[in-house]
Amino acid sequence: MTDPRAGGIAIFDFGSQYTQLIARRVRELGVYAEVFSFDAPLEQVGRHQPRGYIFSGGPNSVYDDGSPQIPDYALNSLPALGICYGMQAMTRAFGGVVAGSTTREYGSARVHHHDESPLFAGIAPELDVWMSHGDRIERPPQGFIPIAASENSPFAAMGDPTRKQYAVQFHPEVVHTPRGREILYNFVFGICECEANWSAGAFIQDQIHAVRERVGDQRVLLALSGGVDSAVAGVLLHQAVGDQLTCVFVDTGMMRKGEPEQVTRVFGGQQHMNLIAVNATEQFLDTLDGVTEPEAKRKRIGRLFIDIFSEQARGLADAGVKFLAQGTIYPDVIESAANSKTAKVIKSHHNVGGLPEDLHFELVEPLRDLFKDEVRKVGEALGLPASIVWRQPFPGPGLAVRCLGEITWDRLETLREADAIFTAELESYDSALAAQYFAVLLPVKSVGVMGDNRTYEEVIALRAVTTDDFMTADWARLPYDVLARASSRIVNQVRGVNRVVYDVTSKPPGTIEWE
Repeated sequence: MTDPRAGGIAIFDFGSQYTQLIARRVRELGVYAEVFSFDAPLEQVGRHQPRGYIFSGGPNSVYDDGSPQIPDYALNSLPALGICYGMQAMTRAFGGVVAGSTTREYGSARVHHHDESPLFAGIAPELDVWMSHGDRIERPPQGFIPIAASENSPFAAMGDPTRKQYAVQFHPEVVHTPRGREILYNFVFGICECEANWSAGAFIQDQIHAVRERVGDQRVLLALSGGVDSAVAGVLLHQAVGDQLTCVFVDTGMMRKGEPEQVTRVFGGQQHMNLIAVNATEQFLDTLDGVTEPEAKRKRIGRLFIDIFSEQARGLADAGVKFLAQGTIYPDVIESAANSKTAKVIKSHHNVGGLPEDLHFELVEPLRDLFKDEVRKVGEALGLPASIVWRQPFPGPGLAVRCLGEITWDRLETLREADAIFTAELESYDSALAAQYFAVLLPVKSVGVMGDNRTYEEVIALRAVTTDDFMTADWARLPYDVLARASSRIVNQVRGVNRVVYDVTSKPPGTIEWE
């Protein structure tokens, strides 16, 4: 079976905030791209026989002591493209000169390419790009010729066509460089001569084969939350090993309206998977009794989930289950610095972390090579319903961190109903208006009037944001009519609520979630 990862692009990460975006853009072209730390060894980088290298941007200056440099094995061995810091690192490695610029370039700029370079094939001579640099190339290395310039960068792009080495001072991977996709296309296909073998269908077939080879006739356990990652992992594993897979779904009582029933219906009924559903609502309510501090909520929920899942896992381990599957995806791997000896850990990711040491499962992570958008494409290809594939992002502790203050069953039910109404109103109008939307129950009461009577009841806050990456976000400018209908329905249909407010805070300074 042909490996859909073979013959792609290896990306060396020098610390740019856009490195993952480079990989996503290449994969959107149908070619596998993998991110490695700049200091990754050749045997790791060459595992899937890449046909080209991309050197990312980064925050350093190449002439500073200890600044990251391109490894010797990556020089001249394959076609290469340096981006921003990557361009400067190539310049220094090949004997050129890099220096601080008297005029820094941050933001939009206009460049003119003046060479018949394959990097700019089919692109008009004048193009808008996105710059973000304080250093510039003073003298290109021997063999490199300038192929583009901006007002402040006489060498905005350079190339050595004989060795197929190219570099650009701007960022072709960002949307602010409108022709950037074409530049990457020219590098990937015209210069590296890659083939478009990376697709959801190819990935599915490859993973089914790999899982069968790895698991054999052994049994597999998966913690199924109903979220898109664990859902896609579950269906993919089920296609690979069938009834050898057992899924455990723990209902914490903190899910949105109808979600526990949906998980049981879709995976147990429609997908015919071995599903153990554990209703632990009372246990979670007991452990949260009187707890109002957000981090305390998260820790208590996490500990209890591990205890309940471990109890199920121990029984299954005694029955012969050897493998534990997780819905780990590629950003989790990158952010955990799993591929680097020196990279700083942004945050440690785990789906079922903290299991007791006596549970000696072998780990299976079928989605660890995929970005979130690719996971959704695989889910669609596997036939999962849109309600699962395009499920709204949801925090691990669930409604416990959207129900501010004391957690009780009545308050959770109030929040569930309000959230369902807001979701229904927005989705019936146009869900594309926001990337994420939900209701929050506040720990305050307000005075109101209903039917000439004074009320003193709870307050619901509605939250909707627009974002591309969830690292930053802006509040969604929803139509007044949508907000009016949602507010009217909530105060009339949800008992105990007499006021609705709308959150107009961006991230930063706020966060998307309230807790």
